[in-house]
Amino acid sequence: MKKIILIGGGGHCNSCIDVIEQQGIYEILGIIDKASELGKKVLGYKVVGTDDDLSRFRDECDFALVTVGQIRSPELRSQIYKLLKELAFYIPVVLSPLAYVSKHAVLGQGTIVMHDALVNAGVTIGKNCIINSQVLVEHNATIGNHCHIATGAILNGGVSVGDGSFIGSGATLKQGISLGSRVVVGMGELLKRDLLDNVTYSRK
Repeated sequence: MKKIILIGGGGHCNSCIDVIEQQGIYEILGIIDKASELGKKVLGYKVVGTDDDLSRFRDECDFALVTVGQIRSPELRSQIYKLLKELAFYIPVVLSPLAYVSKHAVLGQGTIVMHDALVNAGVTIGKNCIINSQVLVEHNATIGNHCHIATGAILNGGVSVGDGSFIGSGATLKQGISLGSRVVVGMGELLKRDLLDNVTYSRK
């Protein structure tokens, strides 16, 4: 199996580990996290270093994945992704075998599709995205880079979501609407109109 190192040992890392184990393609070499977490384990996998150690681990494995979560701001995930690219890691697309991803969909490097998600035909998803458990991304929708589509969200046909955006759990986006970059849509919202860049939409 191909060796992979994970960057970020928090709650999202647990979910990523489960998907990677189910996929059965990669052997997890260890986890990169804060110095205070060194030696600790996440689901049996040891925290083996910090960001400063990544260049050393590049000699041991070709593959890496950003396993830091993303609530609202994409900054940390995008910074880590950039660092991995600079170190010439290959950042794979990771697909849960319990998800459905159409052969007519296109996914960028570093994107993970979690359990029971459905990505339909004609969908384009950018780099370093989280398509979380039970998400539905309908036909011809487009999602930019460094986005998190949280659990159970529904993006109907032809929806466009800009870079760095966050769509909260259970939110529903009307077909054909367009969202700018770094948009935040709150949990459970029903969105029926376009949003410009840097808008937070939450009526709660």
